[in-house]
Amino acid sequence: MGVLINGRYELDDLPIGRGGMGEVWLGHDTKLDRQVAVKFIRFPDGEPDKDYIRRFVRESRITARLEHPGVPAVYDVGTQEGRPYLVMQRIHGISVADLVAEQGALPIGWATAIAAQVCAVLTIAHEASLVHRDLKPSNLMLQPDGAVKVLDFGLAAAPTLSDFSKITATGLPPGTPAYMAPEQIQTNISGPATDLYSLGCTLHEMLTGDRLFSGSTSFDVWSKQVSQPPPPVRGVRDEVPEALEELLLHLLQKQPEDRPAGAHIVYDQLLPYATGLGPLPGVLHPPSTTSPTRMYGTALSRVFMPPPSAPPVTPPPAPAPPQPDPPSLLTTPPSSGGSVQPAAPPQPRQGARVDRDALHQARDEAARLARTSRLGQAAELLTGAVESAAATLGTTDDDVLRARLELADVLFDAGDYRRAAPTYEQLADDIARRDGRHAEFALKCRLRGATCRALFGETSEALRQLDALLGDESEAYGPDDPRTLELRRQIGLLQLGARHWPAAEATLRDLLKDLTRLRGATHPSAVEVAELLSGLSRSR
Repeated sequence: MGVLINGRYELDDLPIGRGGMGEVWLGHDTKLDRQVAVKFIRFPDGEPDKDYIRRFVRESRITARLEHPGVPAVYDVGTQEGRPYLVMQRIHGISVADLVAEQGALPIGWATAIAAQVCAVLTIAHEASLVHRDLKPSNLMLQPDGAVKVLDFGLAAAPTLSDFSKITATGLPPGTPAYMAPEQIQTNISGPATDLYSLGCTLHEMLTGDRLFSGSTSFDVWSKQVSQPPPPVRGVRDEVPEALEELLLHLLQKQPEDRPAGAHIVYDQLLPYATGLGPLPGVLHPPSTTSPTRMYGTALSRVFMPPPSAPPVTPPPAPAPPQPDPPSLLTTPPSSGGSVQPAAPPQPRQGARVDRDALHQARDEAARLARTSRLGQAAELLTGAVESAAATLGTTDDDVLRARLELADVLFDAGDYRRAAPTYEQLADDIARRDGRHAEFALKCRLRGATCRALFGETSEALRQLDALLGDESEAYGPDDPRTLELRRQIGLLQLGARHWPAAEATLRDLLKDLTRLRGATHPSAVEVAELLSGLSRSR
């Protein structure tokens, strides 16, 4: 009998794998009588860290929401002797890394079919603002029926603002060098485009049998990822179609914004090549073996597919453009200057006291849920409470504004950046109209909204918002205020991660001059910026 954890999970005698982030054990769930995989997470410094455990639980909850056939189910989380662990579905099959090691370059149909399945998984993950950050062949498991599972989403990061500059204690960015995107290497920024670059590295390896870049040290590989163009696949394997090579080169663009706009687009481009999926010796079940997974997928693929004999479906005529709404009675007619006054906020009704009490109760309950990492429930509760209270108390009532900020923060903590961004932005606009654009509350919400845009890959829009915010913060706080200096650092890091090198160099060089003047050349903040500039010089 192996070690029993939490009185429930019996582990095998030895782990099946160890890495820098943790170790994986196979085991048995004695309560539900099923096989499981248990992943223990290592602390960055080897010592228990409450913040790390809290973040691990948060990310595990986000991961557990990824309900997709290509993602192993998350069953449970917990701690054993202070070490956090994750209990997951046990997957049977062979990793793509082992498959390539055994068989060399894969048939074009299989390479693209595997990559297309990964794109399906990335689509749902990116919609949930979850970035894998360590996508590679060893994290892709090909099952005997041909289905692919994407592993290690339990270690994926729903990034936060601090991730823009956070490097591990060793000074090295986390990840596997052979599959890391340039922006991940340079600034530890990870977005949906980062996963697409890693997918490109993986697809190159499946098509050629060799890694995209190799070197004697991690630094050699990192340098090539950042500065060297990818070698042409058709120079190694001439039967690869030109259009497929173009797609691969599109995935491997150095600048994130130059890569495809989304995993669903890559899926559509890969699918035509995923044909002729014949047997892989020693890997797949024989064709005579019934596969419920393929049966299900085949039936599902026929949704919205017309019968073979049916005539082409003629799309309905485009609807007439909507007519403008009649002028609202709540707005003031345009003045001679042509400006329109904003509508007055809703006025409190007779039942305002009841609504205010209900809002307070909802906020207290949402805070309790958030403390226990039940962020989805907290967001749902606050959404309903804010809508109800705003209708009675007005959108700019102090209690309503606090609840709206709490809702935005819960969405952010849950990794739902696509919903958090407009929530922060609308909140900032309402505060600015009430208290002025230099109000600290408004400036803080604008920063968080731009951060959300950056975290789900809208780098250009994030930079536009941050540049505008920098002017207002300089006026509100002064150019030498720590908040203004920190914003300049974040802009420089975002420019660096987006490979806007001249702009990044100018931003960081000016910042270094001011940090040295204000704090001295040996201050940690000045040393950090100097190191970023030095790394930028080496990579160009």
